[in-house]
Amino acid sequence: MLKQVRHLRKRLPSPAPAGIDTVLLGALLALLTIGLVMVGSASMDVSEDTFGDPLRIVIKQSVFMAAGLLVAGGAMLFPIERIQRWSGVGLLVTFILLVLVLVVGREINGSTRWIPLGFFNLQASEVAKLGTVIYMAGYLVRHLDQVRSEWWGFFKPLIIMVLLGGLLLAEPDLGALAVLAITVMGMIFMAGMPIKQIVFMIALACAALGAGIYLAPYRMARVVSFMDPWAHAYGSGYQLTQALIAFGRGAWFGEGLGNSIQKLFYLPEAHTDFIFAVLAEEFGVVGSLSVLALILFVTWRSLQLGARAEARGMLYHAYVAYGITLLFASQALINLGVNTGALPTKGLALPMISYGGSSLLVNCLAFGILLRIDYERRRLTHLQPAIED
Repeated sequence: MLKQVRHLRKRLPSPAPAGIDTVLLGALLALLTIGLVMVGSASMDVSEDTFGDPLRIVIKQSVFMAAGLLVAGGAMLFPIERIQRWSGVGLLVTFILLVLVLVVGREINGSTRWIPLGFFNLQASEVAKLGTVIYMAGYLVRHLDQVRSEWWGFFKPLIIMVLLGGLLLAEPDLGALAVLAITVMGMIFMAGMPIKQIVFMIALACAALGAGIYLAPYRMARVVSFMDPWAHAYGSGYQLTQALIAFGRGAWFGEGLGNSIQKLFYLPEAHTDFIFAVLAEEFGVVGSLSVLALILFVTWRSLQLGARAEARGMLYHAYVAYGITLLFASQALINLGVNTGALPTKGLALPMISYGGSSLLVNCLAFGILLRIDYERRRLTHLQPAIED
C-alpha cells in the first residue's frame, strides 16, 4: 500500500512555481526609473513657470508611476483566459472612448484627444491601442485558418481598422493611427498571413498615410520642414532644430544631469515628446545608446516570451504578447525617429519614459499582462511533463 502511495505521489504534478520573468521586470523598472529622473530634470523650469512649483510635474509622474506599478501587479494576478473571454468588450470600450473623446474631450494644442476626469486627463487612443490588440488576438485565434488562406480573413480586421482610423483622424491623432496600423499588420503577419496579402496591406496603409498627410496642410508643413529643418528653423522646423542642437551639445558624455540648456524654454514639449533629446544633451551618446539598448532588450525579450507561448500552443497568449511588443516598439521607434530627425515631427510619447499618466498606466497594464502570459506559460511547462508521464 505504501509503495502505491509513493508511486501515485510521483505521478501527481508538483505545485507550479510562481516565478515571473525577473529579467524583463528589471529592465522595465530601469526604464521607469530613468523616465522619472528625466521627467524631473526636463520639467522643473516649465513646472515652475506653469504651476509656481518646480516639483509639481515630477510629483505627478511619481504618482502615475506608483499607480502604474499597482495596475501591473493587478494584471499579473488576472488570468489570460478571462481577458480572452472579454476581448469583444474591450473593442466596444475602445469605440466608446474614441466617440466620447469627440463629444466631451478636452482640446490641447489643436487636438481633442483627452477626456477630463478631474484628477487627470485620459488619452482615449492609449486605451484604444491595447483594447484593439486584445480583440485582434482573439480574432486571430478564432479565424486562424481563414486568415492564412482567404482574403476575407484579411478584410474583416481591415474594416475594424478603417472605423478606428476614422475616429482617430477626427481627433486628429495620426501618430496613434500609425502605431495601431503597424501593430495590427504585425500581428496578422505573425499569425501567418500570406505575403501577397501583407504587401497589399502595407501598400494600402502607405497610400492612406500619404493621403492623410497631403489633405492636412499642417501635416504637409511638417514633412516639408522635415526635409530641410534649418530652412524653417523659426517656423515649422523649430522643434526639430532645437532637438538637433540638444544632440549636438550632448557630444559623447553629455553636459551632466540637470545641465541641459535646451529644456529652458528652447525645446517645446521637453518632458513629453522630446525627452530623449534632453537625455541626449545631458548624458551624451553613451547615455542615449544605453537607453536604446534597454528599449531593444525589452522588445527582444517580449517577442521571445510570445514565441515561447506559441511553441506551447498558447496562441491567444502569443498573439497578445506580439501585439503588446509591437505597440511598445513601434511607438518607441517613431518617437526616437522624430527626436533624431529621421521622421517628421509627430506627437508621440516615449513609452515608460515620457511624462503622461495615460501612456504610463496603459503601458504598465500591458506589460503586467505580458508578465502574466509568461507566468502561465511557465506553469504549463512545469505541469505538462508530470501529466504526460
